[in-house]
Amino acid sequence: MSSTLVWTIVILAGLGLALALLLYLVAQKFKVWEDPRVEKVEAELPGANCGGCGYAGCHDFAVTSCAASDLSKHYCPVGGDPVMQKVAAILGYEVEKKAPMVAVLRCNGSCEVRPRTNTFQGAQSCRHKAWLYAGDTGCAFGCLGCGDCVQECKFGALSMDPVTGLPVVDESKCTACGACVKACPRQLIELRAKGPRGIREYVACRNTDRGPVARKACSNACIGCGLCLKACEHDAITVENNLAYIDFTKCKLCRKCEAACPTGAIHGVNFPKPLVK
Repeated sequence: MSSTLVWTIVILAGLGLALALLLYLVAQKFKVWEDPRVEKVEAELPGANCGGCGYAGCHDFAVTSCAASDLSKHYCPVGGDPVMQKVAAILGYEVEKKAPMVAVLRCNGSCEVRPRTNTFQGAQSCRHKAWLYAGDTGCAFGCLGCGDCVQECKFGALSMDPVTGLPVVDESKCTACGACVKACPRQLIELRAKGPRGIREYVACRNTDRGPVARKACSNACIGCGLCLKACEHDAITVENNLAYIDFTKCKLCRKCEAACPTGAIHGVNFPKPLVK
């Protein structure tokens, strides 16, 4: 073997060792330490990265959970209480149990009760419609029907009903991540307590026009008459800006408000017996 080849090998070997040492020193200097509990917490999370917790994803949730002094500002809606109990056990914290939530659509303006007044020819997006004009019906508060919420749901819990033109929530799949809430430009989707055995009561309307105007645009609209307010014995209903709202933390599911509503704007879900007015 010639001396030239030997020196070439030595120089290359030395250069490789020098670069390896340099890379090691740089890596040590700029090394970011991560709490070993982060990996354990993240392993217990569902991995949906839906953002329903308010953080960028499951990893960010795990990092901020480990850095927090308690879990009062941390809750994974997809995993719910079982997952949060495991996270709390890893971190040595206590966690408060929360009632299961579900998305509800606060609009009952189907094609039958809210007829179209025009046809939108642009991109089929609720957001685009909301930017451009009041909508293709007489109600400027109702569902725009393009399904932006359906597209944003990562769990297949939403679908469009071709008959009513409204989104339908499959509560068996809904994780209450809130993606649909953020997607709706008219804030028609709300997260509410799922209720005992899935039973709940809510006002399926967001129209704040005066009664006659609201009723003309949609026969199922809340007209702000206040009859539900008078019927409620639990102080669960308020009427502001011509619109009723039911506080699910106070509602006792007696259905008296639903029976009193003259337009059917109040919806009772999963009750074992039909309402008798």
